[in-house]
Amino acid sequence: MAAGKIINEKSLTFLEKYLNNPSPTGYEWEGQKIWMEYLKPYVDDFITDTYGTAVAVINPDAKYKVVIEGHSDEISWYVNYITDNGLLYVIRNGGSDHQIAPSKWVNIHTKNGIVKGVFGWPAIHTRDKAKEETPKIENIFIDIGAKDKEEVEKMGVHVGCVITYPDEFHTLNKDKFVCRALDNRVGGFMIAEVARLLHENKKELPFGLYITNSVQEEIGLRGAEMITQTIKPNVAIVTDVCHDTTTPMIDKKKEGEILIGSGPVVSYAPAVQNKLRERILETAETKKIPFQRLAASRYTGTDTDAFAYSNGGVASALISLPLRYMHTTVETVHKDDVENVIRLIYETLLTIKEGETFSYFD
Repeated sequence: MAAGKIINEKSLTFLEKYLNNPSPTGYEWEGQKIWMEYLKPYVDDFITDTYGTAVAVINPDAKYKVVIEGHSDEISWYVNYITDNGLLYVIRNGGSDHQIAPSKWVNIHTKNGIVKGVFGWPAIHTRDKAKEETPKIENIFIDIGAKDKEEVEKMGVHVGCVITYPDEFHTLNKDKFVCRALDNRVGGFMIAEVARLLHENKKELPFGLYITNSVQEEIGLRGAEMITQTIKPNVAIVTDVCHDTTTPMIDKKKEGEILIGSGPVVSYAPAVQNKLRERILETAETKKIPFQRLAASRYTGTDTDAFAYSNGGVASALISLPLRYMHTTVETVHKDDVENVIRLIYETLLTIKEGETFSYFD
C-alpha cells in the first residue's frame, strides 16, 4: 500500500469537517459523533463512556485486544472573571498559548449558542516602548461588545463558559494541512483511516481491534486513563503529534531534530515497550516507510503513558506525527506524513499475532 493512495476525497471531507467542529476538553461529544458516523461502515460495534471517549471495535468477542488510539480534545479557554465594564478574563482549559491570543476572534459557547468575541490589545501608539508588556494570562482579555457586566450576562455569557478559536482548515502549498486542533484530531482521523483500509482490503484480524478516540488528553491524559480500565487491552499503539524542530527559536540540542515531510516519528521512552517499538521499526523498514526517531526523558507526555502503566502494564508504543506551531491556530502537518503514519499503524497491526506478550523473557 503506497503513500499517496490513502487519503481520498471522502476522507479529506471528513477530516475537514472533523477539524472544523469545536471539541474543547470536557466538551468533545459532538466531534465524537462525527467520528463515529464516519467509522460506522467499517467496524462491528462502539463503546462510549461517561466522559465521552468513543471506541470503535472490530471483532468485539476476541479475548486478545489491541488498541490504536488518538485523542479528540483541543485546547481552549474558560471565562474566569467578568469586569464591571463588560470585559472577560480567562483561564486555560489545556495548554492554551497566551502569546497568540491578542487580536484573535473567539467563539464563546453558551446555552443560547455561540457568542462572538475578540482578544483585545492596546494599540501600538499607546504602549510605552521602553517597557512593553508581553501578552500573559494576567493581561489578555476578551471584548464581546458589551457595555457592562449586566449586558454580558444578558448575552448568556457567565463564568465557566468555554471558549474556542474559530480558525478553520486550509491546505498550504498543496500538501500541508493547516488548522487549529490538528493536535490531535488528526490522530482520530488517522486511526479511522486504518479501520477503513482494513475493511476495504478485507483484512481479517486474529484479535479484537479497539480504535480509541480518547477525551481530556490536554489536561492530563484523563480519558485514556479511564478507557484503558474498561478495555483492558494487551497492546496499545498510540498516535499523537510531536514538534517539528526546524523552525526558528527551537533548540535542537534540547528538542531533537524532527522535520515535517520526513516520516512518522517513533519514540524511545520508559513507557514505550521496547519489543513493540522494534516491531514497528522492523515494519517500517520492511515496508519502506520513512521514519524518524525521538527520545523522551521520563515520560512521553502523551496517552502512551496512561495505557502503559494501566492494568498491571500494557505493551505500548508511540507513533507521532511531526507538526509545526503546536497549540496555535495554524498547526501545520505534511500530507505525506499523515499517510505514512496511517500506513505504519496498518502494516504493524498485520504483524501482530493473537496471544503475543512482547515479553522480554520469552
